[in-house]
Order: sequence, then structure tokens, then C-alpha cells
Amino acid sequence: MSLGRKVKALWLRYAPADYAERIQVDGIPIPHNDLITLVKEIKPYIAASPEITTFEITTALAFLYFKRQHVGVGVFEVGLGGRLDATNVCQPDLTVITSVSYDHTYLLGETLAEIAAEKAGIIKPGIPVVVSPQPDEARLAIERIAAEREAPLIQVGRDYLFDRLDGSIEGQALRVWRAADDYHQETNITISQMTPREPIDLRIPLLGVHQVENAATAYAALQVARRKGITVSEADIQRGFQSVYWPGRFEILRREPPVIIDSAHNRDSAQKLRLTLDDYFPGDPVVLVFGASEDKDIQGMFAELLPRIRQVVATKSTHPRATEPGALADMVAEYDLPVISSPTVEEALIAAEGLAGDEALIVVTGSIFIAAAAREIWKEAAGANY
Repeated sequence: MSLGRKVKALWLRYAPADYAERIQVDGIPIPHNDLITLVKEIKPYIAASPEITTFEITTALAFLYFKRQHVGVGVFEVGLGGRLDATNVCQPDLTVITSVSYDHTYLLGETLAEIAAEKAGIIKPGIPVVVSPQPDEARLAIERIAAEREAPLIQVGRDYLFDRLDGSIEGQALRVWRAADDYHQETNITISQMTPREPIDLRIPLLGVHQVENAATAYAALQVARRKGITVSEADIQRGFQSVYWPGRFEILRREPPVIIDSAHNRDSAQKLRLTLDDYFPGDPVVLVFGASEDKDIQGMFAELLPRIRQVVATKSTHPRATEPGALADMVAEYDLPVISSPTVEEALIAAEGLAGDEALIVVTGSIFIAAAAREIWKEAAGANY
């Protein structure tokens, strides 16, 4: 599918991704009527708290909606940091900390140890915490806080090991197994009670080696959850991993010529994006559509991505913190790369198609807002064929 004039006709009616997708039960976003009802209900409390943030309001709405839907198991993703995040008011059965990297340093700290300590603020006394492989600096900070709170610490890469078995554009396979018995005296939890020692093979449609690490972390978390009374079989886990869906994460919108969107918005995720490109499209020329928020490490992202790029189309989302395309273009110019500016994501996609032709792939990244905008535009243009 080519965008061309079809997208131009959609500019005026293009809208950002639906707000309701932030609160889902069984993969179904909260119905708009239910959302409106809940907003009206909590409106007096919002009015009485002038400093409340949009994320805090969303978290309150999610708590209310989940309660009234009689949700058996709720999963809450931290918004920023952890220690002071709105989601941290709940008392969980389990906490999970994924890979720690440099992001929001103006709020969370300048070092990985400081950032990890903020994220480890979700660790509760006596509540198990599952942790992805971490840089030593971050790992030591998490280990210290877990020990202080006597929280059983289950580390992927130590207590659970994993290997990537194979990978293609269709997805990848991994093997996960328990490394050894690890007894946590303070809670009478033994790793061997949580999962069989025999390896389990999992298949995921997500692309990138980092997603294998994420999958291993999710598997370890599920084993702890099972020990805490959540009933799910190994066969159900395998089926669940095979059908997982994560839009905007190295999502291929078109195979030939390829169009890819990715929500990379810091240096670490930009590096993972580059490595994934090298894994699945080695040596292929890339036209980059890029937009980012002003508070992000744009120079760090460029340092990772631009050596792999043939040409850049700088653009911006409708978010108020979006960096102006002209400012992005000036930064790109330092790398002696061809760059053009487009005021909207729609125009940027059209320009990128012209630059890429049939030989280069298009990659859209820099922020979740940019990836979401490109995805919505593509869905509109593709219509029933999407």
C-alpha cells in the first residue's frame, strides 16, 4: 500500500490514538460511556486537587473501573519512576522491574543507581520482586532495597536462565529454565516450588533480542504469580506468549518495501532498535522519520541511530512538548546526513515514501506519540485491508 494522496485527504480528520486504550479488561478498552460516567463521578475530587496530573486521574479511573468489573488479576504499568508514581498506592502480590536505563534523568537522577532506586520504590516489604538483567550499578541498588524490605528477589539471569533459539520476521523462540533452588526464608518461598526445573520453550511474535529478555522476565513473574494463587497452566502460558500483541514496538506495517514503527524514546531503546534493524535487515538503507519530545536525550538517540541511516525526515507530533522539526534538522546536520523537515507526521510519511522508493525501508521512531500517530494514519489509509 502507498500512502500518497489518500493520506492527504485524511489530515483534517486524523485524531491521536484513543485515550480509552490506556484502561483495558481482557484486551478490550474501557467503553467511552463508562469512561465518561467515571470521569463525572470523580470530577469533584479532581476539582479539589488542582495539582493532580492526567496520569494520576487515569490511574484512579483504572482502579475504579477494574473494581466494578470484578477484575481477578490487575496489571498496572508504572508511569514514571516508581517510588512517587500514582500506581504505587496499591498493595501488589508481585512487583516487576524491567531493564533500567537513562530516562527522565531530570526527575529520577543522573546515575543508573539513582534511577534504579527510584524504580525500586515499588518494592514492598515481604512482596516478591522479579527483576530483569541489569547493569551492575542498577542491580546493586535494587538488591539493597529488596534486602532492606525483606522482599524475595528473583533475578532473571540468575534464578531463571534463558536462551534465544531462533528468530525470523515472523517471530522468535526462546527457552527458559530455573537455574537452581533458591530458598527465601523470610517468606518460605522456594524457587523450585514456583516452576518445574525442566526447560520450557516459548514462541513470541515480538522482534528483537531484547524482547527475549522481556519474555523471560514475564515468564518468571508468572511463576511467582502462580505461587501466589493465580491459576494458569504451562500450556496456557505458551499459548499466551504465542499470541502476545504489542503495537508500536518494532511493528512492521508493510513488508515490501518495509515500513516499521517503533516507540524508542531514549538512548537505550534507540540502541535496541538499531540492533534489531541489523538483525532483521542487515545492510538495508533506511529512511528515518523522527520526532521527539523536548525533554528527551535526542542527541543520545541520534548517536545510536544516525550512523545506520541514509536520510532523515524530521517531524513532530501534536503533543505540546514536541521538538520543532527545524531544531531536529539542525541536530541531524551535524552528522552530515541529508535531512528535510515536515510539519506533520502525515507529510513526513509521504515524503519518506518518495525518498525510500522501492529500495530503502522506512523507520518511524523517536517517541510513543510519533509511533502512535504514524500507526493511526496507516490504519486509516489501509482501511479494511489493515
